[in-house]
Amino acid sequence: MEDALGRPQHAKAGTGSHRPLAKESKDAYFRNLYTKAPDFKAIALLDPDFAAVIKGRDLNFNDPEAVMQLTKTLLKVDFDLSIELPDDRLCPPVANRHNYILWLKDLLDTTSYDEPGRKVVGLDIGTGASCIYPLLGCAQRAWSFIATDIDEKSLEWAKKNVKLNDFDSRIQVIGRQPDDALIPLDHLKKDSIDFTMTNPPFYESEEAMVKSAQEKSWPPFTACTGAKVEMVTQGGEVGFINRIFEESLVLRERVQWYTAMVGFLSSLTHIVDKLREHKIDNYAITEFQQGNKTRRWAIAWSFRPLRPAQSAARGTKAALSRGILPAITEVVAYKMPLKGSVGGFAENLSCAIAALDLISWNWDREKLEGTGRAVDKVWGRPYRRRKKREMEMEANGEEKAVKPMAEEQICAFGFKVAVRVGRMDISVEARWLEGHDEKALESFQGFLKSASEKAVEDAKKGA
Repeated sequence: MEDALGRPQHAKAGTGSHRPLAKESKDAYFRNLYTKAPDFKAIALLDPDFAAVIKGRDLNFNDPEAVMQLTKTLLKVDFDLSIELPDDRLCPPVANRHNYILWLKDLLDTTSYDEPGRKVVGLDIGTGASCIYPLLGCAQRAWSFIATDIDEKSLEWAKKNVKLNDFDSRIQVIGRQPDDALIPLDHLKKDSIDFTMTNPPFYESEEAMVKSAQEKSWPPFTACTGAKVEMVTQGGEVGFINRIFEESLVLRERVQWYTAMVGFLSSLTHIVDKLREHKIDNYAITEFQQGNKTRRWAIAWSFRPLRPAQSAARGTKAALSRGILPAITEVVAYKMPLKGSVGGFAENLSCAIAALDLISWNWDREKLEGTGRAVDKVWGRPYRRRKKREMEMEANGEEKAVKPMAEEQICAFGFKVAVRVGRMDISVEARWLEGHDEKALESFQGFLKSASEKAVEDAKKGA
C-alpha cells in the first residue's frame, strides 16, 4: 500500500498498525527519504494539521508554528512517530537529524563481520526536548538508547515523547549535571556501548551567536526557538567535543564509535588534529545537506580496528582541500574486458588468495566475493622470507621464538575481495575491513593485481 506521495506504508518497530516491511525494504525506504525536496501540497493531503499552516505550495520558514508543524508532520507521515514540543526549545529539522541516523547505520553496518540489524546500544548526549535521535533510531532499527540532558524542561518533554511512542523499554532518559561525565558508562553500569552521538551547542557565548547571525547575508532558513542552554556552551562546539574526546582517551574500546555533528568546517580540522596527535587513525567524516540548505558535518573516531566503508568514512568533498580525510578503504585492484569464463577467473583468484598464510578465508561462489583475515602482509616478500627462515630452522632442528597462540592469531589486516561483472568489463575490488596499517591495503592491491593477471592466464589455459 502506498501513501499520497507514492511511498510504501511502513510500521514503527513494536507496533501492529501496518504490516512491517522486510528489513532490506525498510532500510531502502528510509535511505531514499528526502533525496528530493518535499512536496508540501502532497504532504498537506496526508495531514490536516499541516494543511492548516501551509500557504499554497510554500511554507513560511520564519514562522515558528509552521516550522514546528512541519517537524511533527514529517515524523508522523514518514516514521509513524508522534512528538510534542514546547515553544521555547529547539524544533529539530527532520531531514538533517535523519541523515545522522543513516550515517550511523552505515558506520555500524560496515564495521562488523555480523549481518546488519544486530542489537545496538547508543548514547545521545544532549537529547533535547524532542528526543529526536533516539526516536528516529528506534523507528528504523532494533536499537536501544540512553538519552541524556542537563536541562530539566528538555528532560521532562523528552520523557513524554518516549512514552508517547511506546519506546519506554528501549530509550532511557537520564538527567545529568553540567560538570558530570558526558559518557557515564560506569554510572550506568555499562561495560560497553556501540556508539555515542551529539549535536552540541555551536556557540561559546550569546555574543558569538548574535555575531554569526549578523554576518550572514541572508536571514536564517528556519525560525530558531532554542533556549540558551541548547545554543551556547563553554568553548562552543569544539570545547564540547574536546570533553568527549578526553573521555574517549580513557574509555577507548568500551565505545565502538564516538561521533559528533559540527556546524563549522573549521571544527573538523581541530578535531582531526587532536586525533592525529594521539595517533588515532580510524576515523570518519561526512556532511549532511539537503539541496542548498544549511550544511552540517559529522566526525567519528574509534580505537577498534574495524574500518568503515569509504562512503561512510570519506563522505564529504569539502574536507578534501584541507587534507583531513581519513585513509581510503576501497580500491579497484584490477580491471579487464568482459570475455572468457568469469567463474573460472574468479575461482582461480580465490585459490590464489586461499594459498596465502591466512587466519581465515571464506569465498562465496554465487556472489563472487570473499572475506579474509591475516596476521601480517602475508603476500609480501618480507613475510615469505621470514617464514622460509623459520621452516629452515625447524628442518635443522633449531629452536625458534614461539609466540602464544592468541598472539599469533591477532588480525593485522582484514579484507574483502569481490569480482564485479559490468556490461563491458570485470573488476576486482578490495575493501579494507580491519587493521591500523593503511599501507597494507596498498600492498594487498599490488598482490591482487598480480594474482588477477595470473588468474586470467590460468583461465585461458583451462578453457
